Amino acid sequence: MRETVGELVRRLRLARGWSQRRLAEALADAAPERVPPTRNDVSRWEIGTRSPREWLPFLALVLEVPRELLEAAKAVQPPESAPRVLTVADFLPEGDPLSLLSARMGRRIGAGQVADLAQRVHGLRLADDVVYGKDLIGPALRELRAAVTLYREGTHTEQVGRELLRTIGELAQIAGWVASDAGEHAEAERIYRLGISAARAAGDGVLSGNVAGSLAYQWSNTGRPLDAVDLATAAVVEAGPNAPAKARALYLDRVAWAHTRAGQDRPAMNALGEASEALAQDSAGTESPSYLYWMDAGELQIMEARVYTELHRPLRAVPLLTDVLGRYDASHARELALYLSWLAVAYADANEPEAAAGTAGRMLSLGQSGSERTTERARIVLGRLRAFRDVPEVAELLAS
Repeated sequence: MRETVGELVRRLRLARGWSQRRLAEALADAAPERVPPTRNDVSRWEIGTRSPREWLPFLALVLEVPRELLEAAKAVQPPESAPRVLTVADFLPEGDPLSLLSARMGRRIGAGQVADLAQRVHGLRLADDVVYGKDLIGPALRELRAAVTLYREGTHTEQVGRELLRTIGELAQIAGWVASDAGEHAEAERIYRLGISAARAAGDGVLSGNVAGSLAYQWSNTGRPLDAVDLATAAVVEAGPNAPAKARALYLDRVAWAHTRAGQDRPAMNALGEASEALAQDSAGTESPSYLYWMDAGELQIMEARVYTELHRPLRAVPLLTDVLGRYDASHARELALYLSWLAVAYADANEPEAAAGTAGRMLSLGQSGSERTTERARIVLGRLRAFRDVPEVAELLAS
């Protein structure tokens, strides 16, 4: 099968050892009178969501190939019988929020500064375990703005720039998560899209899959489950079949949750099974990115229980949740509160209102006013318990 123009451009670009950003910069130099293309434009040309028709003469020039070669490839179209699958690139922001300033006057950035930033990013992750969205969003956003400014205004080698982009991607993932926990969903989405862009510019598909999956998770929980299915599925593809076992398991978990929220029971169960198979490939000698430090069999078990709860299958959900909660780190109070909320709903579905009220009371005693997610879960739990308001234990809880 002949190449499409996007496939040809990608092959020629890689043959020169160029990044998508480098090709965009070469095109801008070749056509200074035009509005310059961005790295995202090149990405969309390569995956076929947009045509580089007006840029063909300049592509031929900078890639040093006959224009006729590109013209011939332009005519090749994917077969109509094979609908195009959405990719993470479809969810990138318009323009390029990480474009370098034409006149950079900032200080020279070296590997040491990037390593220091990476340490602060990991510190934010650890802080998120015990400090919650509304209290952590300020520091997280200040770090993100400073990192983007450092990249855009500072001077650095291509290798240092790539590592800085990767760190910005990781920082955007945790900052987006914090913003989402604070209930700032629009801000979180903007941050997540920035993170996807940074991770893809760094050439890190596993990281961009993580950021995209985090946005899909937010969409699952904020009324966009079908969009979440598309994005979560694209995140798995983005990470690739050789991604670390923990990464594939987590990203498939998000696919399962998106299907669950969309009311698609069978695909949800299939994705859970795939996630379990993926995690089974993990071993002590397997390397995983530091941002996956928390992903383990217990987390997979919790997601499985949440899916069963959402699908109103309490006989499966309750044993899983009670097993996990029996050994859960009590210092992670937000997660403990969230998991107790699922157990309370599962007890209610099992027609055990006394147990549901006791579990809900334990959840509410943990507080968590700094997390919008726990506040929303508390509303859901209390709403579910109102069906049992005649039961004394439930009546006492509602009255308090």
